[in-house]
Amino acid sequence: MEYALHTDADLMYNRAMEILVIDGQGGGLGRNIVSSLKANVKNAYVVAVGTNSLATGAMMKAGADRAATGENPVVVACRTADVIMGPVGIVIPDSMHGEITARMSFAIARSRAERVLIPVNLCSNHVVGVQNTPISAMIEEAVGYVASLGNQKTPAIAN
Repeated sequence: MEYALHTDADLMYNRAMEILVIDGQGGGLGRNIVSSLKANVKNAYVVAVGTNSLATGAMMKAGADRAATGENPVVVACRTADVIMGPVGIVIPDSMHGEITARMSFAIARSRAERVLIPVNLCSNHVVGVQNTPISAMIEEAVGYVASLGNQKTPAIAN
């Protein structure tokens, strides 16, 4: 089924997968995630939340269905998301040059959503064991994983 316009009823009854993409700085990673999700995940309803307006704008231009900016939108969006995607820094308070607050990372960690994190080794955080894989390949793998979730009930959908 194709979704041209998503409403709360679409999300509840038609089982559209609500995917929250969180990014900061210039929004380049989030932009690439959003465009790949829209191209490869049929039932994706993409909610983009930027830590700043530049990141939010980049994700909106990439095709996000809904967008907002700032700490409280992250907290609120985590309540209903089926999947949360972004750089690994979104779960580390004060990361991304201070753009991620403790309240944001706590909301992401406490969410019932499946978290799909891209291991970006920047801002004094290094994930050991991650090869020098191009970001595009990591995004492709992450989106493939999210697409596979569409065939299952994710925790937030299973209510």
